[in-house]
Amino acid sequence: MSEALPHPLRAAGFMLASTLCFGVMAIAIRLASQSLNTVEIAFFRNFFGLMTVLPLVMRMDPASLRTKQLPRYFVRCVIGIFSMLCGFWAIGHLPLAQAISLSYSSPVFVTILAAVMLGETVRGRRWAAVAAGFVGVLVIVRPFSHEFTGGTLIALLAAVLSAVVAIQIKQLARVDAANTIVLYTYLFWVPISLVPALFVWEWPQGIVWLWVIGAGLFGTGGQVLWTHALKLGEVSALTPISFIQLPLVALVGWLWFNESVDVYTWIGAGIILAANAYIAHREAVLLRRHATTAPVEAAKPGE
Repeated sequence: MSEALPHPLRAAGFMLASTLCFGVMAIAIRLASQSLNTVEIAFFRNFFGLMTVLPLVMRMDPASLRTKQLPRYFVRCVIGIFSMLCGFWAIGHLPLAQAISLSYSSPVFVTILAAVMLGETVRGRRWAAVAAGFVGVLVIVRPFSHEFTGGTLIALLAAVLSAVVAIQIKQLARVDAANTIVLYTYLFWVPISLVPALFVWEWPQGIVWLWVIGAGLFGTGGQVLWTHALKLGEVSALTPISFIQLPLVALVGWLWFNESVDVYTWIGAGIILAANAYIAHREAVLLRRHATTAPVEAAKPGE
């Protein structure tokens, strides 16, 4: 990305690249799930993600990587692994568009947990956006219809746990730098995800190696690009770009996996995305009003 481009354009470019990376990661997970268990895919995603992160971390000042929050990192990573396993299972077993649509509900839960766990003030307009987000979830899940499946609840659980992790990251970021958080996350993720993987271990064969390596590389690349995008641009402007992932995976699901997307998924996804966009806009307004540089949570699927 050229340094000559103004910040808004570079930020949009980083967010678009991040979105494409997360989309490719989801497709790689879906392909790998045809041969491997979800827990093993999660381990390989974390292992190759760590290999991607290490060269970036090695250039940092070692003093900046010290932390006094190891117990909190452990708790954050255990919850993160459960969220990852639920999300990966959903990608492997639900229609791709449905799994990704439900993953976008995470910022709605972040808003609720920020009020409960961090004591943040959430006023009427953001609560209305949260309510709209829940309506979108109900439209997709349709809990009282014949089309309801328990798998959608696993996807929703992934979103809830991802929101818990987002709150924990906000708490960690009050003390530690972003790169420190990323490094310790992967250092914990790899051994934690290895333990359940050993019980179902099966070495990837042939092209499956490409899928699990791709999940790690593109998942980590998407996170790095997402972070750079939010450093350069405003979350309210960038969040809608991240929604491009949904039609991308829906198209791939239709072409490669013969999946169809019902109208309820599109309607529910549209409601959720609109709610997310408004929540992101209000957070950006509040950050400007208080002149703070605290990290803002945007829709960041695929973790």
